[in-house]
Amino acid sequence: MEDFIYYSTAIFQITVFLITMYYLILSLFGLFKKEDLTSSKYKSEKKFALIVAAHNEEAVISNIIESLKSLDYPKELYDIYVIADNCTDNTASIAKKANVNVFERNIQNKRGKGYALEWMFSKIFAMEKDYDAIAIFDADNLVSKNFLNEMNGKLCEGYRVVQGYIDSKNPDDSWITQSYSISFWTANRLFQLARANLGLSNQIGGTGFCVDTEILKQLGWGATCLTEDLEFTCKLVLHGYKVGWAHNAVVYDEKPITLKQSWNQRKRWMQGFADVGSRFFTKLLHKSIKDKDFTALDCALYTIQPLVTLLLGISVALTLAQNNAEKGLNIFVINDLFAPVIWKVFSILQFLFTPLIMMLEKKLSKAMFALFSVYSLNIVVISSIFGSNPKSYEIVFGNLVYIAMFILLLLVLNKKHSIKIFIWYLLYGIYTLTWIPITIQGIMDKNNKEWNHTKHTRTISIQDVE
Repeated sequence: MEDFIYYSTAIFQITVFLITMYYLILSLFGLFKKEDLTSSKYKSEKKFALIVAAHNEEAVISNIIESLKSLDYPKELYDIYVIADNCTDNTASIAKKANVNVFERNIQNKRGKGYALEWMFSKIFAMEKDYDAIAIFDADNLVSKNFLNEMNGKLCEGYRVVQGYIDSKNPDDSWITQSYSISFWTANRLFQLARANLGLSNQIGGTGFCVDTEILKQLGWGATCLTEDLEFTCKLVLHGYKVGWAHNAVVYDEKPITLKQSWNQRKRWMQGFADVGSRFFTKLLHKSIKDKDFTALDCALYTIQPLVTLLLGISVALTLAQNNAEKGLNIFVINDLFAPVIWKVFSILQFLFTPLIMMLEKKLSKAMFALFSVYSLNIVVISSIFGSNPKSYEIVFGNLVYIAMFILLLLVLNKKHSIKIFIWYLLYGIYTLTWIPITIQGIMDKNNKEWNHTKHTRTISIQDVE
């Protein structure tokens, strides 16, 4: 039985290791960010329809409208449209008072953002006024003043679809919002910017993106699942189009505050991922082989993230199951392939990788990065005290004491805000682990297309975040 557990763990971990190496190599291309002067090369010429999808968003709708009206772009070149989708509150009336175009939609059997957008696109296509591109936003968003200038530049450069940088407007509300923010900051840099640097297609993020009107007419939207952004991305890649990336076009998104809200939202994402992956993975894989198209292969791998997460979960479970076995090590069976010192160095670099990205994105101070650098030596300290093969309770006890020492140091230095950042970053690991049960639920419920609305309440203005 011990041999079975050992070799099973090795197989799963090596598989996960190889997939992780692909994403690690990909992410390295996001470490470097060259100055993007695209927006300054082109004059403001593209005409935009800005669509805000809203369902019972009376608390935040005025803030997104205010930020859109404040865009540093010729006012005659864009119009604002609000979809009051199956609203039972004052969303529509507040938007009308703000003097923007409001379209009220009441179709109960087709609920969800994807359906609402498809309905609104047909309205715009039927208008006498022509738009070069349509930009999509959520009602809880705030939009940077330069957003349309950046999008105009990318469209003039030749892209037909462009995704902007999705930031957080409330990272300091709770450890959940901080964890969300960290994941978005790192994804923007390590996956989106990296793909842009490599000439691959980026992924549409659900908000803060624009689509060339003719492409939308040609392909049709048709993305009405729980992750309509991923579905439309797959459709674009299958038809040979790449999604561009505008790192300087920032959209601030409201993140869920509680674990329950976060759980429900991420479960919906995983349901959508599982649904889209089951329908598009083989098509994208076939295109990548037939056309020798690496962009299609990259997109195909992206659609099976739930499967990768499950493999990781199984790998962790098997590792825990063999903790007390005579064969293998307490942490990773794959450690047997390398010297312990190499894995210690790898563990330190792995821990510091995310804080490094946060510092590069100016979301973490150099002083806090230095603190995390010292903290990352815990693996060396604990092994020097308890030996190279410590028991589980020794690892837990040693880490708790080590954390307490850093908190005490920050208290002595009167760095209360730094304590919050420090603790919340450590809790980010727990947030990451919750993806495993969430993914399992999402895969099991992938055929459940019922849309659940995330309530937004943070009335923050664009002046508060820029």
